[in-house]
Amino acid sequence: MSEVTALTELANFVGKSTLTSEDATQRRRTMNEIISRLQPRPVRRTVGDLLGAVLALSARTRRHGRPRTQVDIDVFAPNGKRAVRMKLGYHE
Repeated sequence: MSEVTALTELANFVGKSTLTSEDATQRRRTMNEIISRLQPRPVRRTVGDLLGAVLALSARTRRHGRPRTQVDIDVFAPNGKRAVRMKLGYHE
């Protein structure tokens, strides 16, 4: 069995982070690098994104300009009785 266990490895651990450096400039530089990686990056938009937005707005405008529609769906059971009745859309 090995003489080295996880606990002795932890006890012998020496931190090698630059945050533990004696040099204040080095510590500050490391902190600034960590902070810059944590800040959200601006999202780069592409031409495809712009085209998708234009098409979506165009379709919405086209649908908005059309008159309202009502859809009635009647479903009948084999015995001839109404099984389901659905009304979708504009109702007065």
